Parts: sequence; structure tokens; C-alpha cells
Amino acid sequence: MWAGPIIRRLTPKRLCLWLASSEAVELQLQLQPEQAEPLEFDAKQLQPFVQQLQLAGKLHLVLLDLELSEALPTERWISYDLQLKTSSSDWQNWRQWADDLVYPGRDLPGFILKPKVHSVLHGSCRKPHFGAGDGLVCADQQLAETNPAEWPSLLMLSGDQVYTDDVAAPMLYAIHQLIAKLEFADETLPCATLSSSHELHSKTPYYYQREKLLPATEASYQVLKQLFQGAKKPVFTTDSAHNHLISMAEVFSMYLLVWSPAPWQELELQMPQAQLNSFSPERQKRCATYSKNLTEFKAGLSQVRRVMAHLPVAMMFDDHDITDDWNLTAEWEKTAYEHPFSRRIIGNALMGYLLFQGFGNAPEKVQKLMPLCQQALSQPGSEAHDECINSLLKFSEWHYSWPTQPPLLVLDTRTQRWRSELSMAKPSGLMDWEAITELQQQLLGYEAVLLVSPAPVFGVKLIETIQRIFTSFGKPLMVDAENWMTHPGSAYALLNLFRHPKTPRNFVILSGDVHYSFVFQVALKHKQQSPAIWQITSSGLKNEFPHKLLAILDTANRWLYASRSPLNWFTKRRRMKITHHKPMGESKGRRLVNAAGIGLVELTAEGVPCKIVQLCADGDTVSFELEKGDDELTQDYSL
Repeated sequence: MWAGPIIRRLTPKRLCLWLASSEAVELQLQLQPEQAEPLEFDAKQLQPFVQQLQLAGKLHLVLLDLELSEALPTERWISYDLQLKTSSSDWQNWRQWADDLVYPGRDLPGFILKPKVHSVLHGSCRKPHFGAGDGLVCADQQLAETNPAEWPSLLMLSGDQVYTDDVAAPMLYAIHQLIAKLEFADETLPCATLSSSHELHSKTPYYYQREKLLPATEASYQVLKQLFQGAKKPVFTTDSAHNHLISMAEVFSMYLLVWSPAPWQELELQMPQAQLNSFSPERQKRCATYSKNLTEFKAGLSQVRRVMAHLPVAMMFDDHDITDDWNLTAEWEKTAYEHPFSRRIIGNALMGYLLFQGFGNAPEKVQKLMPLCQQALSQPGSEAHDECINSLLKFSEWHYSWPTQPPLLVLDTRTQRWRSELSMAKPSGLMDWEAITELQQQLLGYEAVLLVSPAPVFGVKLIETIQRIFTSFGKPLMVDAENWMTHPGSAYALLNLFRHPKTPRNFVILSGDVHYSFVFQVALKHKQQSPAIWQITSSGLKNEFPHKLLAILDTANRWLYASRSPLNWFTKRRRMKITHHKPMGESKGRRLVNAAGIGLVELTAEGVPCKIVQLCADGDTVSFELEKGDDELTQDYSL
């Protein structure tokens, strides 16, 4: 077993599991609720609910979407005994392929079905080679130290589960070793320098030089600027895309290596000396640091596998799952999609998202895409491969909802964009009018909702101002100018959604993306009985904002946009008022928490947050003060 099992969508009458194996398998499953008769499903009974896709000679995805005739009990421990059989082995359970999968005192993995959401874990931005701990390891520790009756209802991963565009050379070296073990078919590449993926994976891997695969044309130069240069961002981090993943094999192997310890067996992180000698001294030093960070990352993967086998996991893409600044502007889209090489890179990453993340969110939505994927997998680089990519890029149903209480609504803020009517170079709105209208219809009739937006709906005022300034100079790519208020049409449509008379009374918005964490409370002005809107951001799982820079921005935001500041008066956000909630125990008065980890939100029966904490990877726990907001930093929010 390469990875899994991962619990995905879970309802009283539906169970979705994801796993990756080295061979085609038969499954049998026993569900054992406490104080109830077991439910047993043999291979013949499960066969109609199982899809298997062969990704490589020794890599098969197994997707189980089991419909149950009788509802499972809620708020009760349910063990599951998943057994596998291959053509070369008899039936095996977790002890044979993951002997550390269960929690102490348990004989089997299991879950507790909690349709009523009392609490939720959430996070985004998990970069393997970053020099911090792993928020998913924190999540596992939280479960290990907590009675299962008090476990969160679900784990929400709201973007950047992988970084296809920011890959350390030692990680890419490990990916290429794994590709050889898995026996991927050769993929024809639409570029001028290399004709096949096999050459890219072995003879000429192009470490830190992948932009050189482009032909010397004007169109390729534009792609180089968009995908491979790694824009230097004065507000955010400096990213490098020179090791950008390209082939299907590279993308699929990356997913296995970030979710499970099994694929790492017999892989080396120490690159050959001849290869290191071709790097600059600075890059050699960075490779040594990244190898150390990746070694620590590997050590936590058993815990990552364990937590994902016990909690329902909801996922949504953001840009780094595909490529940095994905669909940021209409100009970006035109450049990237009209060039065959960049279109293939984006399409392969999107196929990886579908197979490794998207299927388990809402299988019935993506089912029609699966035969196209299998055709592409059987003929890499062919016309069938390109047709599959065309279908993925046109697909408009990546968003989804889960029938929890309150309902979980997960937004697609990447592929349904509202393009600027003024200039192709201006940032697009995160959702277009049709998508926001559809969302409004989904919200009708609910008293509360858990809304997942990968990027915060309400962000830090100073940082958004800097983004606006750079955008006015035609440089939105330099500062990741991706916030809801950048595009006027999108912003007003969103505001009208909150002002709708039948809108929920309580909104909890879960976000990530920005590499720091905060809690805002939002009130609509000039509206009686404004809905309670909470913006709760947790980021990153394994990433952080540059510490000195964030300290400066946090302090400047408090001084420049304090409630009594003239600058705040002149930049009033007239229809909304945002109140910051302080992290408790923060001696320097900061409002933004800059620590890798994962967020935990507890809700009242009415769907209102009653506890918000950041479980930090360094062992600290930061709680946010909720009883009252920060009167000194109550900002008006303009559009």
C-alpha cells in the first residue's frame, strides 16, 4: 500500500475512502459500530462501488464510494476493518501495510460520524521543505490526546496541499527515484528541448533550469515570465518555480510523498555530488538545509497518514496545487492556456487534483471525468491526454457542499473568476456573478453556514492597500493581488449576498492562503440585525510569512488604520465594520499569528464560534479573545 486509507466524504448513508496500492486489489470491509451489529461487505458486494485507475505499472488508485441501505449511527465510535487482496497475496489488513495506523488502545482504525459540527480542524499551505513543523502532525497529536467523543467533525484542507511550483531539488530528486520504482509510462512532452518524460526524469532532470525547456519564441517568453521566473514579492514570500513539476508522473509522485511514509522507503535525499557541483554555492547550501527539513518532514508522515484515516477530510485547491498565481488575471489565462507546454503543466496538475483530492469531495460531480482520465493515463502525451486536459479546464463544478449542520459550503475561487472589464492585466474577481448567485441560492433557508474560501474574504487592510497600489502600476503578480475586494463587481455581489434578507444569521468563513492566522468579526452597517460574520484564517500548515516583515506590517496596520486614525477615516469601508480579535497572551500587541500549525474552531449549537485556537507546530497553543473585540482596531471596510 503506497498511501491511505483516507476518509473523505462521510454521511450516515455514504462512506468514501481513497487509497493507493502497488497492484490492482479486491476489497472487503467490515464496519463495527459500538453496541451494534457489524456491517460486512465482501468483494462482490463492494465491486459496484469501487473504481480503480492504473496510474503506472505499480501504482493503482482505489476509490470507494459506498452507498449504505441503512444509516450508520451518529456520535458513536465505528471501527472499520478494510482488507485487501491482490493476485499475488491473500487477504491483508492494516497490520500488514501500516502497522502504526491505529491509535493506542485500539485494534482497528475508526471514526465517529458527527453531522452536527461541534468543532472543525482547518488549514492550508503545506510546503514540505519549509523549515517549520507540520500542522497535520499537530492534528494527529490533538486526536491522540482527546477522547474520540470530542474529536472534530472534520478536517478541512483549504488549499496548497502540494506545491507543484515550488519544489526543493532534493524533493525533486526523491520524486524521480519514486517514478522509477512505480514504472510510469513515457509521456510525450510538447516542448522544444525534450521529447519525453523519461528523459526528464532520469537523463536530464533540469534541476533549477526547467524554464530552459521552452522554445525560444515570444509566446514562450511570456510563459517564462508567468510560470517559471518566480516573482519577487515585496509583501509576500519570494517563490522559485525553476523546479516546477511538469509531467503526470511528477505530480502523482509528489502527492504520495506528502501523504504517506511508505513511498519514501529506499529513497535518498542526498543528491549525487556531480549534480550538486553544478549548482551555485548558495544553491548547494540551500539543498543541505532542504534535505534536513525534508528528513524531519518524513518523520511525521506516519502521523499524517493516521489522522487522515480517522477524520473525514474535505479538500479544495488553491494556486500552488496547480501553479502560482493561477488565473490571477485574464492576461495570465491567455498566456498560459494558449501555449501547449504550460497548458500541459497546468492540466497535469489539475488531473492530479482530481484523482488525489477532488474525487472524494463530491464523487457524483466528477464522475463523468473519470473515463477521460483513464484514457489519458493509458496514453500519456496523446490526443486523448490533451482532450482530457481540455475537459478539466472547462469543468465548472469543483465547488461542493457537505450536508453537515451547519452545512459546509466549499467555494471554488480559482476557475470561476470574474475577469476585469477594464484591462486584461487587472486582477480577476475570485468568483463571477453567476457563481455568487448560485451560492446565494444555496444559502437560503439556513440559520448558519460554514463557508470555506481558500483566500480570506476579509483581509488585513494595509496589505490589501499595498496590493491595490501595485495593481494600479500594472504589477498585480508581484504582490499576489488576490483578494475579494480587488474586483468591484465581485465585491459588491458578495456584499449583497450578506445583505440578503434570507441570508443565514451566522456565517463562519474558514480561509488560509496568506501564511499567517487571524480572527475578524464583521458587521454590516445600516442594516438592522446584521448577520454575525466571522472571518477565521489559519495558515500555513507548514509555511510562514517572513517574520520581520509581518511584524512591521502588523504594527503599521494598527497605527495607520486604527479606529481613530485619520487615514482610516479617509479610506472608510462604509458598509461594513471589521473588528479584530486579539491572540491572547500576545505581549507586543500583535493581531496576526505567524506560526506554522493548524486551526481548531469550536461552535455553539447555533453555529457561532465559542473557541478559536491555533495549534502551533512548535508546541504552543494560541487562543483568540472572543468575548470582546479590539476597540482600538475597529476598521471600516470599503469596496
